[in-house]
Formats: sequence, C-alpha cells, structure tokens
Amino acid sequence: MAHPAQLIEDAVESAKRAIQFDTNGQQEPAIYFYSISAKFLEQAANLSESEKAHSLRVKAHEYGERAATLMRAKNCQEHLIKEDLHKQRRRRCHFLLQQALDADSAGLKDAAVDLYANAIEYVTQYPELLQGELKEIILQALERAEELKGIRRETPSQTPSTSTPTVDTRPSAPPASPIFVRRLPQLHRGTSAHLKVSGGSNTYTEEEKRVLFHTSKINNNEFVPFMSIDLTEKFQYAIPFTDKDGILALSPKQKREFSRWVRPEEICQEPCILMSNSPDYYSIKQTVISDCSFVASLAVSALYERRFGRRLVTAIIYPKNKDKRPVYNPFGKYMIKLHLNGVTRKIIIDDLLPMNRYGQLLCSYSSNKGEFWVSLLEKAYMKVMGGYDFPGSNSSIDLHALTGWIPERVAIRPKDPDFNRDTLFSTLETRLSKGDVLVTVATGELSETEADRTGLVSTHAYAVMDVRNINGLRLLKLKNPWSHLRWRGNYSELDTRHWTPELKQALNYDPNSAAQFDNGVFWIDYDSICAFYDVFYMNWNPELFKYTYCIHQSWNAGSGPVKDMYTIGANPQFSLEVSDEASGAVWILLTRHITDIEDFRENREYITVLVYKGNGKRVYYPNDPPPYIDGIRINSPHYLCKIILSPGASRRYTLVVSQYEKTQTIYYTLRAYATCPFSLSKIEDLYKSVKEVSGEWKGVLAGGCGNYPATYKNNPRFRLEIEGTSNENKLFIELKGPKQYQIGFDVTISSLNDPEITAPFKTSSSGPYRSGFVVLELENIPAGVLHIVPSTFLPNQEGPFILTVKSTSPIQLTRER
Repeated sequence: MAHPAQLIEDAVESAKRAIQFDTNGQQEPAIYFYSISAKFLEQAANLSESEKAHSLRVKAHEYGERAATLMRAKNCQEHLIKEDLHKQRRRRCHFLLQQALDADSAGLKDAAVDLYANAIEYVTQYPELLQGELKEIILQALERAEELKGIRRETPSQTPSTSTPTVDTRPSAPPASPIFVRRLPQLHRGTSAHLKVSGGSNTYTEEEKRVLFHTSKINNNEFVPFMSIDLTEKFQYAIPFTDKDGILALSPKQKREFSRWVRPEEICQEPCILMSNSPDYYSIKQTVISDCSFVASLAVSALYERRFGRRLVTAIIYPKNKDKRPVYNPFGKYMIKLHLNGVTRKIIIDDLLPMNRYGQLLCSYSSNKGEFWVSLLEKAYMKVMGGYDFPGSNSSIDLHALTGWIPERVAIRPKDPDFNRDTLFSTLETRLSKGDVLVTVATGELSETEADRTGLVSTHAYAVMDVRNINGLRLLKLKNPWSHLRWRGNYSELDTRHWTPELKQALNYDPNSAAQFDNGVFWIDYDSICAFYDVFYMNWNPELFKYTYCIHQSWNAGSGPVKDMYTIGANPQFSLEVSDEASGAVWILLTRHITDIEDFRENREYITVLVYKGNGKRVYYPNDPPPYIDGIRINSPHYLCKIILSPGASRRYTLVVSQYEKTQTIYYTLRAYATCPFSLSKIEDLYKSVKEVSGEWKGVLAGGCGNYPATYKNNPRFRLEIEGTSNENKLFIELKGPKQYQIGFDVTISSLNDPEITAPFKTSSSGPYRSGFVVLELENIPAGVLHIVPSTFLPNQEGPFILTVKSTSPIQLTRER
C-alpha cells in the first residue's frame, strides 16, 4: 500500500494539472484529474491521523465537487449543442424545402425536382427530423417531385395537395422554362431592365467577349458575368459551405486582434439577413477595415430603400425567397451580384466572419443583433478587392459596384471661378429628395489641430442623409460610418447659438437629446461643408434615362504615341449620333477595368473622354478644332461627361478615349445613357493596304513650301499607285517629322486607270503646316497614279521624315526623287 505522503504528492500534482486544464476551458481532462486528485486525497485520509485526515477529506470533497460541477456543465453543454444541432438541421431542411417550392412556383421544373430531391436526401440522413409537421411536408415534397418527373400521375379521385402547414397552397407548376447555357451574347447591354438598348447590336463581338472574360480575373479570383443560369445557383451542401478561393487576407489591424473565424449561427441563435422589410441605415457600423467609402455607400443605399420602398442594395444578395427578399442560408453560401469591369458579375462567398477574443466582429456589421447583410456585402466586395486589407476607395466607385448607378465626382473648389456652389446645392436638394441620386461627401487632408477642433476625420467619407434649405439656411445631415465622432462646429449638437425653436421644429431635431448618444449622425451648414470638405460623390439613378448602349474594348499600349500632344488619330474613337431635333442629354461613362489590387492602390492611369462636334468621323488633331468637351484626365476607374442637347446643337459627335500617358494596355467600357434615341459605334480602321517610307529633307531637297517656287520643286517626291478598278477609294496620308518644324504635303492626281472618270481634284494639300505631324484623308479617289510632295514650311530645314499611306485598295508607294 502506498505511503500517505506519496499519495498526497500525487494528489497535488493531479490537482495542478486539473486547475490548468480548468483554466484553459478543457473540461474533460480537468474532470479526470480533479477526480484522480480527490481519489488520492481520500486514500491518504484513510491512512492518516484523524485531524489531518479531516483536512484531506475536505480538500478531496472540494475537488470532487468541482469535477461533478464540470460534468454537469459538460452534460448540459452537450445537450444544448445537440439541441442547437437539431435546430440547425431543421433550419437547413426548411431552407431546402422553401427553395424547392420557390423554384416550383416559378415554373423551373428541373431545378425544383433537384431541390426536392436534395431536401428528401438531407432528411433521410437525420431520421429524428421525420416527426410532426416536417414529416408531412417531406412526404408532400416526395409526391410533388414524383409528379414533376412524371412518375406519379393525378387522377380525378386522387389529386395530391401541394399545400403544407408552413407555406401557401401552390398550383401545379407551368411548363418548365429553358435552362440557359452561359453564353456571353445573352448579356444585356443595359444596366437596368427599363433601359432600351439603343445604338447598335445587342450581340457582343468576339473582341468584346475577350475583353469581358480577360477582366473576369480580378486579384487572382474569377468573377464571371452574371447570367440567367445563375438564378438557379445551388445553395445547399452536405456540410457547411467553405469558399474554394480560401479565406480572405486580413488587414494588419485585424491580425493584431484576430481570434477565429465564426459563422452567424455561432454568434446568435436566430441569424437572418434582414430583420425588417428594409435595411436600417442607423445600424451600419464600420470597424477596423479602412473602407469608410464602402460603408457610407451602404448607408445611403439603405436610406434609399427605406425612403422610397424599393430594394436597391439588398436586391443583390442571394439566395432569395418568393418575395425576392434575401434569406439566411444555414448552409453558409451566398451569391452577391456586383457591377464590375463593365458588367454585373457573380461573387460567391461563405459566411465565415473574423472575430476577436472578446466575441466582437472584426468587420463592418449591423448593430441590430442577428442580421448580417452588412457583413456579407462587405465580405463580397473585399473578396473582389483582394481581401480585408483594403487600400481605400471613393464612394462613387463603391456605389457603382453595389448599384450600377452612374458615378460622378464633383470637386468642392470655392476659389475656382468655375465652381458654382449655389447650383450644386440646389441640385443636391432637389435631386436627393426625389431619389434621383445617392450622395456622399469626403474630407481632404486635415491637420491634427483641425481634426480635433472640428470633430472631422481626415480623408474620410460621410454619407449624406438629407439636404435642407430652411428660409435660406442651407444644411446637410451626415453620417460618419464609424457611428461615432461628430462635427463640433455650427449646427452641431454642441452649438447653443444657432438652434432656434423654429429650426428644431422644421428639422424635427433636438440637439440636447442628440448630445446624450453619439451615433455619428449630425447636421452641418453648407458653408462649413465648402470650407472643410473636398469632394461630393454623386451616383445617378439610370432610370433618369430611357436609352443606353455600351461597348467593351481594349487599347493596346503599342498603338499610337504615348501622349496625345500632336495626334489622337490612333486613339479609340466612337461615332455618336442623336435623333434630329432631339433635346435632353447624353451622358458618356468611361470605365477602365481593374484586375489587380496594386493597380487600384497605386492607380497611375489617367483617363478621360474628349468630345468633338461635327460629322462623327475620326479626329486626328487634338486641338484643331478644340474639343467641345475637353475631359479632365483623372486616375479614377470612372470618368463621366455630359452632352447637353440644346435646340440647334450638333447631332453628331466623335468620342475619343484618351490617357495622360499610355504605359500599358487598358481594357475599358464606354457606356452612353440618353433621354432620346441615339446610335453609338466604334470608328473602325477600314484601310486594307498600308505602305510606309522614310525620307530626309537635306541640302537641295530641303526646298520648303510652295511659297518658295524656286526651291519647292526640289523637295522629295513619291509615286503612289492605287491598283484595281474602283473609283471610290479612300486614302489616309500621314507625315511625321521633327517637332521643331512646321510640315505639310501636297497630293497631285497624275493619271487615272478609267479614262471615263473625272478626277475629283488636280492638287490637294494637307492644309496649314503643323508642328511635326500632319494628316489628310481623301474619299472617292479613282484608281490611278498620284504624286505626294512632303515639305517643311521654310527652305533649308533639314531632318528625317516618315510618310505613311493607307488605302482601301492595294497600293504601291515608291520614291521618285
């Protein structure tokens, strides 16, 4: 038999281990070692003197009680887990059945059969579910699946009911709709169902397909265009869904606090996507992710839904129920539809969310406990952006991704004579109240002193919730995405001087009550906005327009000069024609596709659209004549310009895509929105034959222009032969030379192949002499021989040149002198 001292030593060692496991929350080993320690102490007490034996038994009882307490807690926890697991399985079963019934009701026969089968298969794995009402529902689902497959036929005396205790009675499904194959030509060129496609074919070209598929790969994940077939996406699995693309990368702030990934059902007992019919914009809260522009975008979208009763941002969350409301998926899979790189695209995510050790989410969330629309939408957008380590954006970009609404950036420049602050406020006030626009506003760089004094955050986005004019006093209601930290100046809740009883009543606002709780919402006067904020971001409702059309294209880095200083002839160009006598507007949106987060983080591509009035033909000289709209080159993915169709305005325009400095191939979408019918088409290069020669003005060959007849005749001369019999040839002639010289050329028709045709001219010139570059386009030129004489404006200006000729027919270009 062991000695008492040895038993006590073993008991102490066991107790130490028990306490360690207990502290770490490891119940099973703690129970075991508490029990062992109690056993050793009881044995030692039996071998010890009465006084010592008493204290040993007290301690043994204490450890035994702790072991029993842990055992009860363990059993209770296991019971709760079992109970929660049963509830979870019931939720999943109900979800499967509801999806099947919705597909059945929509007439999607094949999808309904599959979903009914999935529900039946799921239930058979867990026989305990086959009780009560659920058993009856499953039997009816089986009958309906057999009926749809034609296994079971109805008879007059035996008509199976499709009603269930939990859903409305549903009619027999209509003939099944076709299941569409994913094909790009089915993509709609509009961004909203109401928009009429105007301006060209609704079938995509092969080039457009290549562009859209090339830019489907964003940050190493593929986000394909959203198609009809995606409405039948599978949302149920044998085990909770985990995204095949892996977990999202965390930001440095998240990493410092991160504990684990959790699913909504681990956070609350009855998770949902939305607690009410419309989202609560007050509940949205940004945390440690630097995506204030995105969270502000969610806030203004949620406000729009509540104010106008129309689903906007919540409409892009799948799965949905028969009422087209997003529903919680107990299998953990969601599909989000975002507007990215020219079209709507599908983003698949799981519902794993980052949490810290204190049970707090490390992502944006809704403060309404149990709803997760904010966190899921943010996760989808962050997945596109490469992870939670988001470099920041602006709300016009984010809102366009969420809603497809037309993005516009309006800089606040009080000292700029072109900035009309009164017109801008009037636009904000009238358009916001009608639901025509979603608005956010952002600060620029603020010093620490300014930030502390004003309560504003440097380079931070704020949601614009309301714009009011009260007897000439112009005020805006803003929300900080942080849901705390407010403006401290005029008309804040701290302002005791400006808040009159009349103003409080007009705005239904009590600054004293507001001061009790900082929710990040505040009123601020327009003058302070202009003083401390930098830019308004406005996203316009596409329903303001009736017609739309878009083109998806690429622009090769090696095409044309790097900068648009002398020529824009090689730039992508488009012909826009609006109906005669039409009034209204055409808005042109250029969207550069971005596929890498580093490109987004350090965007050095400055893009714009130049608009030229005229005949809708190709433009070569950037400033002769000057553009009707000279677009500002910005490094945002979106650039918007507006063509106002006033009476007597031009009906034809040329749109030119331009970059400040072309360094790489870009992929882009050019989209037009109009209040009247229009046509939009790419100006193609129709020339089939190209010849290029180099030459030099040197010595006697540097004869100068025709103003110097004695020396002009000595200039280099080239023979151009147009082969064939066509009398309607098109020619393009380009001359490039030293930029320090004014250069030009003359074209003379020497002979024609068809003697019955009269030449359209004897000699034509390239027009005014220009610095380093000049072009000429000729139409309806008969086949035959022409001579081209390039020259500098002044004699004796020596240097090399390149002469390029393009033709719709085969040509030969040779030098004669």
